[in-house]
Amino acid sequence: MTLPPLSRDKADTLLLLLATVLVLAPHAAHLPLWVTLLCAATLLFRATITLLGRRMPSSLLLLPVAAAAMAGVVHSYNTLLGRDAGVAMLVLLVAFKTLEMHARRDLFVVVFLSFFLVLTNFFYSQAIGTALLMVASVLALLTALVSFQFTGKVPPLKSRLLLGTRMLMLAAPVALALFIVFPRVQGPLWGMPSDGAGGHGGLADHMAPGLMSHLAQSDDVAFRVKFDGAPPAQTLLYWRGPVFSIFDGQNWTRTRLPPTQPQAVSLTAHGKPLHYQVTLEPSSAHWLFALEMPDRLPRLEDNRALVTPEFELTTVQPLDKRVRYDVSSYTRFSLEAGPQLEQPGHWLALPPGLNPRAMADGVALRAEPDPAQRVATVLRRFAHEHYVYTLDPPALGAHSIDEFLYQTRAGFCEHYAGAFVFLMRAAGIPARVVTGYQGGELNPLDGYLTVRQSDAHAWAEVWLAGRGWTRVDPTAAVAPERVRRGLSHALPPSPPFGIAGLMQFESSNNPMLAELRFALNAVNNGWNQWVLNYTPERQQSVLATLQRRLFDWRTGAALAILFTALFLSEMLRRRSRLDPIDALYSALCKRLGQLGVPRAIDEGPKAFAERVSASALAPERQAAATEFLHRYSAFRYGPRADDANLVTQLKRLLSQLR
Repeated sequence: MTLPPLSRDKADTLLLLLATVLVLAPHAAHLPLWVTLLCAATLLFRATITLLGRRMPSSLLLLPVAAAAMAGVVHSYNTLLGRDAGVAMLVLLVAFKTLEMHARRDLFVVVFLSFFLVLTNFFYSQAIGTALLMVASVLALLTALVSFQFTGKVPPLKSRLLLGTRMLMLAAPVALALFIVFPRVQGPLWGMPSDGAGGHGGLADHMAPGLMSHLAQSDDVAFRVKFDGAPPAQTLLYWRGPVFSIFDGQNWTRTRLPPTQPQAVSLTAHGKPLHYQVTLEPSSAHWLFALEMPDRLPRLEDNRALVTPEFELTTVQPLDKRVRYDVSSYTRFSLEAGPQLEQPGHWLALPPGLNPRAMADGVALRAEPDPAQRVATVLRRFAHEHYVYTLDPPALGAHSIDEFLYQTRAGFCEHYAGAFVFLMRAAGIPARVVTGYQGGELNPLDGYLTVRQSDAHAWAEVWLAGRGWTRVDPTAAVAPERVRRGLSHALPPSPPFGIAGLMQFESSNNPMLAELRFALNAVNNGWNQWVLNYTPERQQSVLATLQRRLFDWRTGAALAILFTALFLSEMLRRRSRLDPIDALYSALCKRLGQLGVPRAIDEGPKAFAERVSASALAPERQAAATEFLHRYSAFRYGPRADDANLVTQLKRLLSQLR
């Protein structure tokens, strides 16, 4: 079946529906499925009846549907308040309103509600991709809004789209100025404070077999680092996070001792510190990450950093927004390097009755008098007894350490770190598990080191008399490439599927793909640094700098000259673009005003001609002015026809009034 050519009303309605789809589509990622399907069905139904020219449904049908939808929102969210429930109601309202577009006023209501919904997309994502999609949505809405304004002949869609683009570009400087100077708002824009804290991935407050390997399959950014100078070697990039000391046979958990002061922890630094800045992505946790070991607590905006006796950096408030902090770290250090360790029993405790074979092997290691040689013995076992480093380790039972060491022999970093600490404690050496991130990818375009969730890692610390807590990475004995070059180089060959295959493909020798990926990462990082991290403190700094420079007389004079030049060029441009026929009409009105017949501000040429013909002007002037006004009215408001002599005729008639 072929459809007839679209009328103007149908074309405008379909354009508005397309703009509405652009606004509503991103909300499908977080709304209940039934809301998305209902909105899609509503918009599709509205487009169908528009194309077929059918009547819209009665309000008697829409009211119960809308009431049922609101009841569904209450059922899904248990409330009608807050961010998520409010956005769901607005999305449904816009979709249902398209079935009530009977007059131009209804079209404007849909457009303005859609403009408001554009803002709500930023409640869930403020990435640069979301911003670009919202710019496209605003452009589509502006084009639809412009289309409603035309009377008579409507320009083609391309012309209306260009007009909407021009409007958007004219508004961009105002939006930029407001972004820079308008006071920043702290906290969520809508709803309860808990609305702003979504579930974000990251390190947990416990460690169990398979937990780290699952996290390592995520390519999400954990944080970015900018060093003052060249970054250290990859093997030194250990970003310290939660420390685990209690083992129940399956899970490693933290001691949860109260925070302390940095000077209360015995830390001796060697060499020169590394200075860098960390931009930490949002999470629902309290962990701050720094290279082992930082020399002082980072300073945060609207939050406070703490340190635990295990040298974990934490915060008072959850890090539910992106934060940036400066750190100085020493890669050479001694931690609690005294002759004795306080409460060594805490770092030697093991659950009774579990993993008897590993316990016996650990006790056998005590025959070696040198604790450092006991450590080396276990590392040699991992390196030479055919252990496998894998993202897909087999499940383990109640005796998880025994099953891993003597049966499966396949695991991820948490398996090796946990088993190593178990053997060390059984061998009489205080030990604990440290988790965090290891490594990172340096972007040569912007100089930022990107640390992803796939860089999540677990290693061990053992306490040796005179040396203190010493980092030991059992994974480096099994898969040294993991520490030297990253996770993708340490995985065994696998088909190009899943995260392993994806990382191997990305790390292949493809300069074009690598440059494209680095460019995208640099753009995204720039967006995060300069737009999303424009905090009140940075705003005050920017405004203070602008104030200092604007009050300088040279800058003020230059700006005054620039604005004057722009104003004069705009005036000249407008004069050069003035229609010659309109210029003659303005000259006629001015002359008639001088002759005592001024045109009223709301008076059209036809009404003006009638008043001129009844005035006290001389007959020859009345005739010339009346003929001028009739010719102008026919040209401007009648069917447009090319008349090359019109300008000459109007000039002749105007000359008869002088």
